[in-house]
Amino acid sequence: MAAGRELVVSFGEMLIDFVPTVAGVSLAEAPAFLKAPGGAPANVAIAVSRLGGGAAFVGKLGDDEFGRMLTAILRDNGVDGGGVVFDAGARTALAFVTLRADGEREFMFYRNPSADMLLTADELNVELIKRAAVFHYGSISLIAEPCRTAHLRAMEIAKEAGALLSYDPNLREALWPSREEARTQILSIWDQADIVKVSEVELEFLTGIDSVEDDVVMKLWRPTMKLLLVTLGDQGCKYYARDFHGAVPSFKVQQVDTTGAGDAFVGALLRRIVKDPSSLQDEKKLVESIKFANACGAITTTKKGAIPSLPTEAEVLQLIEKA
Repeated sequence: MAAGRELVVSFGEMLIDFVPTVAGVSLAEAPAFLKAPGGAPANVAIAVSRLGGGAAFVGKLGDDEFGRMLTAILRDNGVDGGGVVFDAGARTALAFVTLRADGEREFMFYRNPSADMLLTADELNVELIKRAAVFHYGSISLIAEPCRTAHLRAMEIAKEAGALLSYDPNLREALWPSREEARTQILSIWDQADIVKVSEVELEFLTGIDSVEDDVVMKLWRPTMKLLLVTLGDQGCKYYARDFHGAVPSFKVQQVDTTGAGDAFVGALLRRIVKDPSSLQDEKKLVESIKFANACGAITTTKKGAIPSLPTEAEVLQLIEKA
């Protein structure tokens, strides 16, 4: 990572989530829906900014009311939107999200195709990507062309300019043609990432083994990685670096909605890493950074919606002090 740079650039999708006004019902049973801005890469960028960091977003939106609304949300949250382009012919993506009684989610997507899928390599803001200390992305942008080629080119540009590459697959099975295609494409860029974060569900999906034991996790480790993380929901997080590994417990909170918790975790961790890159080699510093990220993720589950519930640094430190 180039010295003195602290910008986190997120690449991928930003969309509108429609969330039922009551939990524990199916989409058909929901009496009404609230619209909420979403999309994992955009959530990460806003999480970084909310914590006082520099963040930018690169992606494509529809030239429509929702696209303009999302651009305004990025701006209002201090995220550089210089990497956003608009498509006149395709709509901004929509997702209907059911909140089960336990706060977990189920998704139904409207993308046929949506604007985010149509980003081309020629539309990339190359100068913005070159300024990244960390370039963060998911796997949804690998599903279809031309966005897949744009994604791969953006990774190349960032890597050549000295950025760390951060990857959260953010598996959404419903968007892929098949489980096999999802697994193949998600792993197709695995070896290039410096930092990878998976959930326990994604760990099982990618390894085929229902276990979070070290020998299973190490199937996803690559010698080129600096950090591999497995998030375990309210059980915290396991971490694997080149010279050490361990686990950090989470914080006990009353969960309302888990939407965006993983994105809050990633944003918080990346914010800490760009402030002090030595934490990737110093276990004590890394554990403190993960503790901070766990607290950020936990706070996000205590309110509805991802972006409105992303905490400030003061709120995170308050939870840590109370624990």
